[in-house]
Amino acid sequence: MSRTLESEPRGLEDQGPEARRLALILEYDGSNYAGFQLQAGQPTIQGEIEQGLGKFTGESVRIRGASRTDSGAHAKGQVVDFVTSSQHPVESFPRAMNYYLPWDVRVLKAYEVLWEFNSRRDALGRTYRYNILNREWPSPLLRNTRLWVKENLAIERMAAAAESLLGRHDFRVFSSGIPEDKSAVRQVRRWDVWKEGESKVVIEAEANGFLRHQIRRINAMLVEVGKGRLPEDSIYRVLRGDTPAEATLPAHGLCLVKVWYPGGWPDEEDREESWEVQGLASR
Repeated sequence: MSRTLESEPRGLEDQGPEARRLALILEYDGSNYAGFQLQAGQPTIQGEIEQGLGKFTGESVRIRGASRTDSGAHAKGQVVDFVTSSQHPVESFPRAMNYYLPWDVRVLKAYEVLWEFNSRRDALGRTYRYNILNREWPSPLLRNTRLWVKENLAIERMAAAAESLLGRHDFRVFSSGIPEDKSAVRQVRRWDVWKEGESKVVIEAEANGFLRHQIRRINAMLVEVGKGRLPEDSIYRVLRGDTPAEATLPAHGLCLVKVWYPGGWPDEEDREESWEVQGLASR
């Protein structure tokens, strides 16, 4: 088994007097990577970003990510932060980083943030989307970004089952490897299911945080509900402890869409829709 490497950035005492903290918004196709977090001997998103930063700044940089996406999962709104003494203008980072990064990882935006900013701990919420191709035949063009499900899915039944997830619950049963002294309680803002066009089914979830494998295990049950193999109250029964959660969907259909911060940052136009305003910022 691969060994997870230490991923905390260095502190102020390790930096020069001109040190500053920057944040990057990332988009990536995770098909060729063993997840976001550093893994010994395996390609990771964190590893690629740190290598790119090293080439651009000439420094040994350790980044911190808002979400540790799984092996094979994707992102269009991942947020990372790091400390640098480099005096390159902040607006030069996307272009320079994208020169050094592989084709399947891109920096969309860069910001200078407060020294105290922590992309993981300061996040009020996260939005994940799971994409499904629901038709008779799989697609060679979409094989890395959508789960193929041949059986017809009853969207209304899936949406009804997902309503049990809303609110504050202990989701330990839907995860694995959580120490007993760690809380598994999360606040779910929404867990929506809808269909786009003739064959795309979307399951989108927002919560103040997610446990390891939580989304993929819950969505596995929703798919079985959609196939008619499980009743609509299956999620409710698992949360109540009546039945276990066993199946897990593959990661390639999962995408981190957005990370929410106080005031709607980094998208100020979303301020009125922020988690802070909605009162769901408890962690």
